[in-house]
Amino acid sequence: MTEALPFGVFSAGDGRRRVGARAGDQVLDVGRVLRDPMFDQPTLNAFLAAGRGAWAATFERLDRLIERGAAPLIPLRSVALHLPVAIGDYVDFYSSIDHATNVGRIFRPDGEPLLPNWRHLPIGYHGRAGTVVVSGTPIVRPRGQSGPAAFGPTTKLDIEAEVGFVVGPGSDLGRPVGVDDLAAHVFGVVLLNDWSARDFQAWESRPLGPFLGKSFATSISPWVVPLDALDGARVAPPPQVPAPLPYLTAREPWGLDIALEVRVNGSVISRPPFAGMYWTPAQQLAHLTVNGARLRPGDLFASGTVSGPSPGERGSLIELTWDGRDPITLADGSARTWLEDGDTVTITGTAAGVDLGEVTGTITP
Repeated sequence: MTEALPFGVFSAGDGRRRVGARAGDQVLDVGRVLRDPMFDQPTLNAFLAAGRGAWAATFERLDRLIERGAAPLIPLRSVALHLPVAIGDYVDFYSSIDHATNVGRIFRPDGEPLLPNWRHLPIGYHGRAGTVVVSGTPIVRPRGQSGPAAFGPTTKLDIEAEVGFVVGPGSDLGRPVGVDDLAAHVFGVVLLNDWSARDFQAWESRPLGPFLGKSFATSISPWVVPLDALDGARVAPPPQVPAPLPYLTAREPWGLDIALEVRVNGSVISRPPFAGMYWTPAQQLAHLTVNGARLRPGDLFASGTVSGPSPGERGSLIELTWDGRDPITLADGSARTWLEDGDTVTITGTAAGVDLGEVTGTITP
């Protein structure tokens, strides 16, 4: 079924960016095949804005063309991939109870790991949309403050393995999106790495939330997998205690069983399970708009670090090494507490047999 085809933006020999759909190791030039100017664009935004009816019609038309063998394909190796959407707003959440508990224990060893508000609402922050980059973009080690009169390159460069959700049709200012209306506003998912400078974050996040420690780069995979392709990955989310407020209470709540894998220089260091995320994507969307904040096509919101209950399921180095106390060993015998220049991080994912692709980045000085 073509609803499983990821959509992205590519360029070939002429350098012109346009919408494509990935079929295995080949790319379908959607605008050329469908002869629709909506796809002869350098981003997916026009297609995203068109809504579910247009999405379904496109899936059906491509399905017929592929079945007839009438859809010319381009080898993936011969194209360049680009950022698939023009992102107006980017919001990152903090929705894994295992991640939040681990980080709370690291930062507050003598106190309660979860702050009092954590079980009552999806915690999040607004990021810098202009620093969201496509997979493969080099990540320059950021500089900043890490303490009184301490300034320089971060020495605690970290990753956050996440899943991002790409908004389709927007919403009006002052009109919240209901918790049961996710499918009307979200086109699909990407894999996401929210790179973090933990020394900057620890110093500046008193009392406000993440700022320069996270705003230097966020990487996403180049292909957006339609949400409809993940129907088979729907699972019941974990129980929520206390019961959420009515605006966060769905008629039929669901999460997604997505299996992630994190590699550093080719060595698997973690396999985070998305199915255990405490706050669901629908609750995240409802919460970020409940005050009347508007959505726009191409907006991006992310799950927050995906972590599970066991040490091998932690989606960040701050958890895996317990803030640098316990180094991890890579396949070449080298040890890591934090990322070093030249390190390459790759996050892959699958859900109900659907390949979500990968997001990768290499650290440069």
